[in-house]
Amino acid sequence: MKWKKSVLGVLALGASAGLMLTGCSGGASSGGSSAGAGSDGYKIAFIQGVAGDEFYISMQCGIESAAKDAGATVTTQGPEKFDPTLQKPLVDSVVASKPDAILVAPTDVKAMEAPLKAAADAGIKVVLVDTTVDDPSFAVSQISSDNKGGGAAAFDAIKKAHPEGGKVLVVSVDPGISTTDARAEGFQEAVKGDDKFTDLGVQYSHNEPSTAAEIVTAALQKDPDIVGIFAANLFAAEGSATGVKQAGKADSVTIVGFDAGPAQVKQLKEGTVQALVAQEPATIGSDGVAQAIAALNGDKVEAKIQTGFTIITKDNVDGDAKDAVYQSKCG
Repeated sequence: MKWKKSVLGVLALGASAGLMLTGCSGGASSGGSSAGAGSDGYKIAFIQGVAGDEFYISMQCGIESAAKDAGATVTTQGPEKFDPTLQKPLVDSVVASKPDAILVAPTDVKAMEAPLKAAADAGIKVVLVDTTVDDPSFAVSQISSDNKGGGAAAFDAIKKAHPEGGKVLVVSVDPGISTTDARAEGFQEAVKGDDKFTDLGVQYSHNEPSTAAEIVTAALQKDPDIVGIFAANLFAAEGSATGVKQAGKADSVTIVGFDAGPAQVKQLKEGTVQALVAQEPATIGSDGVAQAIAALNGDKVEAKIQTGFTIITKDNVDGDAKDAVYQSKCG
């Protein structure tokens, strides 16, 4: 597990926009085998979990930069919501275009397994980035953050803010998403290890900030002594912050979540959110390209790669952790 421990603290994932076909450059390539001369002209398709999300935009920047260095071309598409019924048609369309490789963030561990396996059966090298499926044996590589460890770190941040203990709540997206499920699991396991804290369970916002706000408002009405909320993605954090603010609890409730887009950094600086757990999406992307090209070249691939994260607080956001903030565009 790779950690960047600039400061212990914590925060927010999410998305929006319509179907997109975009390109960008930026970020650094790392990990895996380097591309050889045979990689010239390789066509790589990147299928995001959702379009318009700074996490996937940052990942795209890493992908574009690594592909450019390797002489490959990239097309990028993403559904307007993190939804397998919207992502599957994109996968089918991309498979029909016959790229050499697909980098994809599956939106469901079960529903996306068959269409992605079909891509692999068609001779396309499939690399799973960020999320995965129940049986990923068809993929040449899986690359993701240490989500379970990140969830545990989120609890550590709440514990640091409230050493006296108290009630804590998880606001996630939907069950069946490998990354957010792992984050919640890591958080809840850490809570169980400290009898000063009471776990109020997981509630799901369906990637809607307004729903997350409603969940938090209702939870605080029922349990006004909640001391911490772990928001498992960007939109959950955005909505949780709104709910806490509306309940007048900003001074007593610590919000921790995943991801560090511009909106989340603004909330951090304003003090609505106390910390962010920032992933390394550009690294995930560049590693994905490296593994795809290694597979295409017949070189050795790494079946599973786990990247680290940076804890961002108000104290380090403009200093040591500045480069960990996600990009809203590449260039």
